[in-house]
Formats: sequence, structure tokens, C-alpha cells
Amino acid sequence: MTGHRVSILALDGVLSFELGMPLTILQSLGDLYSVSVVTPTEAGVTTDSGLRLSSAGSLTELATADTVIVPAYAFERGIPEDVAEALRTCHERSKRVVSLCVGAFALAQSGLLTGRRATTHWIQTERLAREHPDITVDRDVLFVDEGTVLTAAGTSAGIDLCLHLVRKDFGAATANQAARNTVAAPHRDGGQAQFIEHHLPDAVGTSLADTRTWALKHLAEPLLLRDLADHAHLSERTFIRRFIAETGLPPMKWLQLARIDHAKQLLERSDATIDTIARLSGLGTAANFRTHFTQHCGLPPSAYRNMYSGGGDRPASPEQPTSRGR
Repeated sequence: MTGHRVSILALDGVLSFELGMPLTILQSLGDLYSVSVVTPTEAGVTTDSGLRLSSAGSLTELATADTVIVPAYAFERGIPEDVAEALRTCHERSKRVVSLCVGAFALAQSGLLTGRRATTHWIQTERLAREHPDITVDRDVLFVDEGTVLTAAGTSAGIDLCLHLVRKDFGAATANQAARNTVAAPHRDGGQAQFIEHHLPDAVGTSLADTRTWALKHLAEPLLLRDLADHAHLSERTFIRRFIAETGLPPMKWLQLARIDHAKQLLERSDATIDTIARLSGLGTAANFRTHFTQHCGLPPSAYRNMYSGGGDRPASPEQPTSRGR
């Protein structure tokens, strides 16, 4: 059985890292994705590192792809009209078209971003907005999902978007597996502002990893900011500052996302009731859980379970959390 077909369009000057990124992430999932690399001509392209890519497929392969990904390239040179036409054709056929970093300029030149929100590397957001005033450029996000057109911000944000694609296609459990396969964070929030002037954590010995691990083991409990700070043996103000420095998120926002992610996995992997999942994920009553889950995921828990549980053998009840202790 052929997996979801993905064509990576390598344009001249393609960044080697961004070419390899979706290949590594998607191919780590075995047969779920069928991934190929396409170049505009049979002559191939030269990467940013000087490597010659000459054995890739041709533009005609884009017509059979379910998803087309355009990594960053030497965007100042523009793209040939036949490339722009091929991208437009893919979009017109309801294919999913994705850009990584400055790959957004290829989508913009093709007209795919007209009237849409989009993002690109923060250094080039002003240029994208200036050259394409018909695009609403979001300067402070990791990626933008406009349905069949998705754009990622700079470099590492492409990892976030690739994992987002996996999450949309096959659910949170599979996306988390892809993240583990590639040693990446399964989900990050926050915008590009955290990368523009990011302050590293303080000296060795100040890492809050132990506190985050402890919190993940006690999601079913009503954790407060002071509980997290007490576990780290810090004042609340110092704890917040260091936590944001390490994760890019305020502690309680991170905790809320962790609860949602745990709920997703319970919905996918168990037959536990909504009330039980609400309790085990620490999201309160079933009504409160439905509200927060729907706001974050765009669909209610029951619909998410129907879409991503995938059937098969699942435990009747998830393992109960350990008792709270420090």
C-alpha cells in the first residue's frame, strides 16, 4: 500500500539542511509516507553547500503528489515560470503545498499566498511583505496553517511544521514517534520573537528539566505556579524567568499544552471516558476539558478520537498517575 505521497521541490541553491529535514522526519515513519525529491530540470540543482543534486525526479512528478514541500533556496533569483505553473496546478487540484523558511517566496511568486496569512524567516518578513503586499505576513509565529497552503518560519520551525503535518495526517501519537525518531520536541508554541534575541539559560545546574519531568508525572493534580517553583527551589519570579529562557513559554502555558498533549494520547490509545481523560489530564470537568481541547485543537475530543484513534487493541483504562511527591 502506497503511503501519503510527498514531493520535495529542490530549487537552485536549496539549503541542504532544509532539504534533508522533511526527508528525515517523514521517512522515519516507514511506509506511512512515500517521499521523493524533484528538481525543475533534469540537469538538477546545486545546494547552498555546493553539492550537485542531479538524480532527482522531474516537475511532472508533482502532479501525483499529495503534498509538495518547498524548502529554502536562493530566493533572490526568483523561480522559472514552469515551476510557478506547476505549483499553481498542484494547488488547483487541492494538493497540499508547504514552504519552509524562505521557500515562501516561491509560493508567493506563484500566487498561492495571495489573500492569505503566511510567514517566513524573521529576517525576510519585511521583504516578503514589501514585495507582496497582498499577503498578510505574520512575523511572530513558527508556522501558519491555511488548510492546503502552509508556511514555516526560519530553519528549525520547519521541523515544527513537518511534525504538524504528521499530526494532521496520522495523529499526535505518530507525530510524537516522529519527534522521538529525530530527537526533536514534539510540539513547541510561541513565535519567532523567541529566536530574534533569545537569552540562554543560566550556568550549569540551573536546568528545570527535572521539574518539567516531575510536572508531567503529576498532570492529574491541580498544579499551581508555586508548586512548580517550590519543586525547583526557586522564587516564582526567578522560576518564570528561567522557565521561559529554557522553553520559550510561560510555565502555566507549557503545563496547559502538556495536559492537552496527554489528553490527545489518551484519546488515541485508550477507551477511557471523557470524564476520566479530563481528570487524568488535569483539565477539570468534562465540560471544561471539551472547551479547552476544542479551542486548542479545533475539534471536540470525541471527534478527535474518531479521527485519530485508528481502532485496534487499546487498553481499557490508562495507567493511573503516581502520587504527588517531591
